[in-house]
Amino acid sequence: MGSLPIAVSGSTVNGGGCRWWGWCNKNNSSGKTGSNGSGSSDSCANSSAFVFFLVSFVCLASIAGLYCRVLLPPNVHTTLSSLGCNEDNEGSWSIGVYYGDSPFNLKPIEEANVWRNKTAAWPVANPVVTCASASGASFPSNFVADPFLYVQGDILYLFFEAKNSITMQGDIGVARSTDKGATWEQLGVALDEDWHLSYPYVFDYNGNIYMMPEGSAKGDLRLYRAVKFPTEWKLEKVIMKKPLVDSFIIQHDGKYWLFGSDHSGIGAKKNGQLEIWYSSSPLGPWKPHKKNPIYNTDKSKGARNGGRPFLYDGHLHRAGQDCGETYGRRLRLFKIEALTPTEYKEVEVPLGLKESMKGRNAWNGARSHQLDVQQLSSGEWVAVMDGDRVPSGDVNRRFILGCASILGVVMLVIVFGMLLGAVKGLVPLSWCPHNVGKRSDASFDWERSSLLSNRMRLFCSRLNRASSSLRARIKPKTCSGGLVLAVIFIVTVVLVCTGVKYIYGGSGAEEAYPLNGQYSQFTLLTMTYDARLWNLKMYVKHYSRCSSVREIVVVWNKGQPPELSELYSAVPVRIRVEEQNSLNNRFKVDPLIKTRAVLELDDDIMMPCDDVERGFKVWREHPERIVGFYPRLADGNPLKYRAENHARKHNGYNMILTGAAFMDSKMAFEKYWSNEAAAGRAVVDKLFNCEDVLLNYLYANASSSSTVEYVKPAWAIDTSKFSGVAISRNTQTHYGLRSSCLQKFSEMYGSISSRKSEFHHRNDGWDV
Repeated sequence: MGSLPIAVSGSTVNGGGCRWWGWCNKNNSSGKTGSNGSGSSDSCANSSAFVFFLVSFVCLASIAGLYCRVLLPPNVHTTLSSLGCNEDNEGSWSIGVYYGDSPFNLKPIEEANVWRNKTAAWPVANPVVTCASASGASFPSNFVADPFLYVQGDILYLFFEAKNSITMQGDIGVARSTDKGATWEQLGVALDEDWHLSYPYVFDYNGNIYMMPEGSAKGDLRLYRAVKFPTEWKLEKVIMKKPLVDSFIIQHDGKYWLFGSDHSGIGAKKNGQLEIWYSSSPLGPWKPHKKNPIYNTDKSKGARNGGRPFLYDGHLHRAGQDCGETYGRRLRLFKIEALTPTEYKEVEVPLGLKESMKGRNAWNGARSHQLDVQQLSSGEWVAVMDGDRVPSGDVNRRFILGCASILGVVMLVIVFGMLLGAVKGLVPLSWCPHNVGKRSDASFDWERSSLLSNRMRLFCSRLNRASSSLRARIKPKTCSGGLVLAVIFIVTVVLVCTGVKYIYGGSGAEEAYPLNGQYSQFTLLTMTYDARLWNLKMYVKHYSRCSSVREIVVVWNKGQPPELSELYSAVPVRIRVEEQNSLNNRFKVDPLIKTRAVLELDDDIMMPCDDVERGFKVWREHPERIVGFYPRLADGNPLKYRAENHARKHNGYNMILTGAAFMDSKMAFEKYWSNEAAAGRAVVDKLFNCEDVLLNYLYANASSSSTVEYVKPAWAIDTSKFSGVAISRNTQTHYGLRSSCLQKFSEMYGSISSRKSEFHHRNDGWDV
């Protein structure tokens, strides 16, 4: 037999250029290379292809690394605890507390303005119980959900599902609060079985405390009695041989009613089914409602229970889960108008809770599926509700999308290599079924008659001809061909970053950093005027989505202020119009500010929310200091104002620019507007500059210890460069004025040249 050219990347077989894949030689049963030189040609081609793929890998890996370092927010959730808080496909649920004068007027705890000095929470903000809370009490948990309250006088007990990080099943945890839910003491695991537990419905009956958790994996519904409340429970009775989920028992019109969902039946619609049973006792026996199933409908209709029912204004109300978009997407509330053994009627009523507009940056931005609201002896209503920042199945979805992106990268790299001529084929012909070394005549006869072998040979041939065909059609050396290469490269880079983001970037949320297990909030304050409205709109839209921002205050110094409707914001915005255009207005005492922390941030600075959140955590650790993102070192004789590189050259700083800095609103503003600072404020008005320098001097003058802390931002952009409204355009003049301020303020308040904080002095690694 002669040599049969199955797939040729060029028109010559001798000597010429390197080919990636050569000939399938049927005669070469010994495996030796023929005299046409295809062996050396294949080796050369393999080498060039290997080099191309190696260079491509290094380049794309470098791009991915740079993207991770600069643009990808850290996965805060997995750093909350060394024991738990692992990523879980069921979500990252946590629990918040709400107050109100009725169940229909509930507000999150941060709006109650509850302050706790011990945890540096001014005010306390939701969530108040997290996976870190449970994991810190030595029962590692990926998330906490399904909260139920039990009230004993002034003490609140919270029972909840804790997804065990080791067994990957739900256990029932319990916590206690003596301050109406602002802080919680974790008491441990209340109930642990060999199967998954959740939805720990707790209630009183005949002087005993009972818990009816969901344990549908066991195939029945069980009732437990407290032996030593709240941590020891004993099985009282299996009250129903049905795997009911999310069940509760209520007393109404002389009977006990059990509401639950059975998804195991034929034709039952998951998350869209509801059954009702009744009895003369919570211990049974139970009789089915005449209209069972009450619902077997679309999962978005709220059929599945979403917490404890409550009585208000003479009517029972039931919370149900809307699982339409994802499991537990939102709560729907129903007023029960008829409940008898033969009739059931309910109508939907508004719950009155606003959904967060912060998306994944909010702890409950994606879904919330359980509510327990109860009235305290004071008449006030308190509620607990769970929330999640990601939809159900988010981990798997991100992994699939990430793998698909990486697969797209591989395909585009191959195409790119083919166009450059580095890759001259797609399939090594040694993989062809007819090129497997020494075979018998019978195997050749089988190949001739084998339809599969012929098709594989044809498929290999066509794939390997694609390289030359593609190059001939696109012509990479032309302008249009170069444009195609550029587009392929850009798309490849985008897919690399997308793949890395989905696989390694966590949920993509820029979460807040808790301190001592508790979250808080701050007020964002910026000063601007009419010519910078474009900056302000972008500024408000971006920063209002940061997790810990409570309110944005705009100090309007000049011109006609905008309407609030012109600003897209996820938090309330307040525009404070000033009578005089003065930089001193930045630090004016404002009694309407409700948080202790204020972030003074110029409207032309854009940085990631994660950097803002890191700065806020550092400030909570050092509330007596100015904590910011732009360090300066004032030294020399005479004192001279210089850029950040001077501070880095001398490994230290003694000022933080307050155009991007956290501070104690009461302490800082009162210092600035004290009689002692009057002369300094006059200098600021005269030069229209140096208000931040003055505040640094006032802080340093009031303390013998360090008064500044630096946090390095991942990146920051000055948007005034794009709008042409930068305040300090002439750098040399600007620095000259500031040097003059340093000298004048040193005469007034004493020098700060000897006050120096070093970089790298904190353990968090954020001051490098």
